[in-house]
Amino acid sequence: MAKIGINIATGSLQKEEMIVGIDLGTTNSLVAIIHPESKQPIALKEHNSSSLVPSVVHFDEMGGLTVGEEARKFLITEPQNTIFSAKRLMGKSYNDVKQNASFFTYKVIDDDTESLVKVQVGDKFYSPIDLSSFILKELKARAEHILKTPVTKAVITVPAYFNDAQRQATRDAGKLAGLDVLRIINEPTAASLAYGLGLNKDEQKTIAVYDLGGGTFDISILQITNGIFEVLSTNGDTYLGGDDFDRAIVKHWLQQTGLSEEEMSGNKELSQALRLKAEEAKKHLSSNNTFEAKLNGDLLRITKAEFNELIAPLISKTIDSCRNAVKDAGIEISAIDTVVMVGGSTRVPAVKEAVSSFFGKPVHDEVNPDEVVALGAAVQADILAGNNKEFLLLDITPLSLGIETMGGLMDVLIPRNSKIPTKAGRQYTTSKDGQSGMRISVFQGERDLVQDNRKLAEFNLTGIPAMPAGLPKVEVSFLINADGILVVTARELRSGVEQKIEVKPQYGLSDEDVEKMLLDSITHAKDDIAKRALVEAKTEGEQLLETTEKFLTKNAQQLTQEELVQTAEAMQALQLALTMEDKDLIHKKMEELNDISRPYAERLMDMAVSQAMKGKTI
Repeated sequence: MAKIGINIATGSLQKEEMIVGIDLGTTNSLVAIIHPESKQPIALKEHNSSSLVPSVVHFDEMGGLTVGEEARKFLITEPQNTIFSAKRLMGKSYNDVKQNASFFTYKVIDDDTESLVKVQVGDKFYSPIDLSSFILKELKARAEHILKTPVTKAVITVPAYFNDAQRQATRDAGKLAGLDVLRIINEPTAASLAYGLGLNKDEQKTIAVYDLGGGTFDISILQITNGIFEVLSTNGDTYLGGDDFDRAIVKHWLQQTGLSEEEMSGNKELSQALRLKAEEAKKHLSSNNTFEAKLNGDLLRITKAEFNELIAPLISKTIDSCRNAVKDAGIEISAIDTVVMVGGSTRVPAVKEAVSSFFGKPVHDEVNPDEVVALGAAVQADILAGNNKEFLLLDITPLSLGIETMGGLMDVLIPRNSKIPTKAGRQYTTSKDGQSGMRISVFQGERDLVQDNRKLAEFNLTGIPAMPAGLPKVEVSFLINADGILVVTARELRSGVEQKIEVKPQYGLSDEDVEKMLLDSITHAKDDIAKRALVEAKTEGEQLLETTEKFLTKNAQQLTQEELVQTAEAMQALQLALTMEDKDLIHKKMEELNDISRPYAERLMDMAVSQAMKGKTI
């Protein structure tokens, strides 16, 4: 007999299975569902509170963590233990975030390597996947509390410009939070669905989605044909948002009161109070002409006209992005049928006016701009649940497909539930100097280690010209055609050497097998991801030892005796850590080795540069 959960909040009977829509945002996140009775999308919230959960995680001294409104309070008092904007780090390497390192008040490990970025809090190291999973876990718990029913399946949204690694990282975070992520969909696509755009199979439309959040700005141009969304172009600024509006007001008030920025930054309580007052002023000025408040005996005052003047340069930056996006899409402004507004900061009247005047038409802002993306994700979830019979769901892949990488890890190229036909590719390289072959093993399944998944095929790519490790570029691409046949191709890009193999459709799995594999992946998610993190840390540690050794062999005579001894000790400590099953210890010892080698590596680099420059004029 099927169990039925009674939803106290809406007083209605519900099927046991609920697929929710989740907007995992940089500043705020939230969950939405299709209301079982009204059939309309609604954002979940307690009676009197907001639907928004700040995307902030705080760690206390005991290693306990809080997420959301509670954690936000620590942003000023304990910045080193309070993580915000983890979404900006998703799927990124250290090199990707280097130039914006000063933005983060917590410790982002700034090792100059290609591996994925980590955040250090105390003696523990967290990946952006861990941090996002804490936020998703909180959203899941909130949803279960409000709906009084288990929530295990979700559709999660990401920016249209997110690449493969960032999407996979979002999926992993969902899995770690105990969610089966049925689809990752683009935020602008979700916003369009919330307005019912693309739900009519016969319409063809070009849509501009203008999304101005707390800390990020995106503009996407989409084309919808027969219910299929295609992203024509995206543009934006990942460090521009409503927070900049607040900062502009704070600066204005500092001039007014004669306080200097140094005085303010030295006084955390004051700067926090000013920031909150500025946010209040911004909201107040959306429907009033002046804002006045007292703070520590000072009168803070700003008019709507002054505010508009302060933010004009910021708005015009977003309009430049819109101009570039239209140009990149290869269309005229007049070809855009609809403009949709997303993100809390689009409530500012000056923003709406600027966007409307640029596109030459009124903008859509009837749906709450904070909630519109989550509501659209709920519409997509409803389609996946099969409740929206209007909608044809194309054939999809039942399980993820990927290849085995170093340490026996599964690297997913085509996630489960991808529409067929589809293709995906990724570049790999060799791990040994002079390596002439590479084994490509194709697996199917949801677990992190290939040993727990099902092997479909294997072939060798041979004839790779001898090069140092890391130089060859091997592109592995998966193509699933309309008949569900998977073609795997591996090609070394520098030499053009190529191999391919065909894998037959459906791969002989019954529905029960698929169900079991999915269930296993959720029940073992925590262990799997811990194992994966350990394997990755070990691989990274081994590579660091290898490169340090090569460096020392080449440059030993340039180093002092003390530097050589310290490096040898740090290498030994790392070697020992690699034998322990503790990823945090490995990262810590890597960090210590890097701290020792960084000064002399930089010194030798400077020497080499000045040698090269001798006798040359610039």
